[in-house]
Order: sequence, then C-alpha cells, then structure tokens
Amino acid sequence: MSIKSDRWIRRMAHEHRMIEPFAETPVRTGVISYGLSSYGYDMRVAPEFRIFTNALSAVVDPKHFDPKSFVEFAGDICIVPPNSFALARSVEYFRIPRNVLTICVGKSTYARCGIITNVTPFEPEWEGYVTLEISNTTPLPACIYANEGIAQVLFFTADEDKKGKYQAQTGITLPKL
Repeated sequence: MSIKSDRWIRRMAHEHRMIEPFAETPVRTGVISYGLSSYGYDMRVAPEFRIFTNALSAVVDPKHFDPKSFVEFAGDICIVPPNSFALARSVEYFRIPRNVLTICVGKSTYARCGIITNVTPFEPEWEGYVTLEISNTTPLPACIYANEGIAQVLFFTADEDKKGKYQAQTGITLPKL
C-alpha cells in the first residue's frame, strides 16, 4: 500500500471525477480549511444534521433504529449538545477506484475543542456522499460550521489487485483458502 500525493488526487479528481465538487487548492481564510492538501483532501460538512437527543426517551439500537433518537437541523452552524452526537454528510461526492482504500481523520481544529469526527473507510469502488459521525466529548455545547472542513481523507493504493476470492458471489459460498 502507498499513500497518494496531491498530484495523484488532483489527476483522479479531474480525469475520473473521484471528488465532486473538487477544491483544487486549500481554502483557509476565515474558515476551517478544506480542499486539496499535500497528502490528502479535507472534505466539508454539508448544512444537514441529525442531532441525537433524549427528549423522547428513545433507545439507540443499531438493529432497530428509532428516528425519535434525533432531531433534524439544517443551517450554517449546528450546535451539538454537551456529551452528545450528530450525524451529517459531506458536501463532496466521492467515487473510489478499484485499487484504492481511504481512511479519514478529524480536523485538528475540531479535535482540540473535544469534537471528534469518525468516518469509516471508503472501500474500493464505493461511491456516494460520506456519512459523518460527529461527537462532542465536552461538557459544553459545540459549534459545527457547515460548508467548512471537517475531516481529512487519505488515499491508499494497493500494489496489486487481489480481486477478492468472494467477488461476484451468486449464492451461499463456502469458505475458500
């Protein structure tokens, strides 16, 4: 595996629409930075949020998710309550090539304020808007700024394409060695 540079990311964005919209250069003035960096891409958070709340005494159960667990919010500044959590999505739409895996890490500006952004890896050939999990670990309300940077995406390419042994299954497939 090797990490990819800004030249590779730029080429893939232009030639293969890997990131849309694509900020060619880092945007830093007056905002939490976003756009292309030396070895990654700082994606933005869209102005759509689902903030978890206990107002209706719902239980968060990943097997039986109750939409009463959160309230929806749209706007430029989302206030995440103390010791709480919000879901959001990226502004950018990603198209990940077959030999690429990404890992995302939260922006240090937010991390230094106790705001943690978790994003699961983008698997090879995945595409879509990214679901962002934003945790406020502090005892204070926290501001999240829409249309500004939220997490950095790092791109890794494999030296070889393993073409997974379970690719294109058509039924129950027994283990393969």
